Amino acid sequence: MVLADASEDGHSSSDHRFRYAQVLGVYHANIVYVGPGMLDRQPRRLEFLWVRWYRTVNTINAGWAARKLDRVQFASMSDNDAFGFVDPSDVLRSCHIIPAFVRGRLHADGKGLSFAPEIPQNGWHIT
Repeated sequence: MVLADASEDGHSSSDHRFRYAQVLGVYHANIVYVGPGMLDRQPRRLEFLWVRWYRTVNTINAGWAARKLDRVQFASMSDNDAFGFVDPSDVLRSCHIIPAFVRGRLHADGKGLSFAPEIPQNGWHIT
């Protein structure tokens, strides 16, 4: 869970304070920056997370006032921002995504669009 980016007017683009993601990998790279403001040619360690973003669903009936948890689902794999990289220091905390078994499976075959990714909730709606 990370804070959502705020637009120029101070509101996030999704009107939700947080963004949720599944961490797909934890990486580091030794980077040599060559460009304006370059200090030297020494490599610097850069740590980052590769994530698949969730999108919030029906946020009107969620939150502290409604006494309900946020409902999320994976962003479509065809979205340009379905996957991304995050600085580990921007992560606020981890959270446990709970499947909403009462809502049934999201895809009848349990696979959805892709056979490749391992879907931890086994295709169940999640809350």
